[in-house]
Amino acid sequence: MGVIVNKEQEKDDVLTRRINADLRTRAKESADVDGVDLVEDAEYLKNMNKTGRFAWVWIVLIVLAILSLVLIIFL
Repeated sequence: MGVIVNKEQEKDDVLTRRINADLRTRAKESADVDGVDLVEDAEYLKNMNKTGRFAWVWIVLIVLAILSLVLIIFL
């Protein structure tokens, strides 16, 4: 059983091979970049700040508020 190939299919195959090779080289170039942290570079994190050094104050205040609510309800 044989395969019949015409000139247009050969042109399409050549174009497909070129596109695949180009995509492979671009993928290799983008994978070779060092120091890329995609989570840190995410668009929604650009205007966010990291937690400050006084975040423990808020945690203490929340715990105290919960304790006071428990004391008010059960006493």
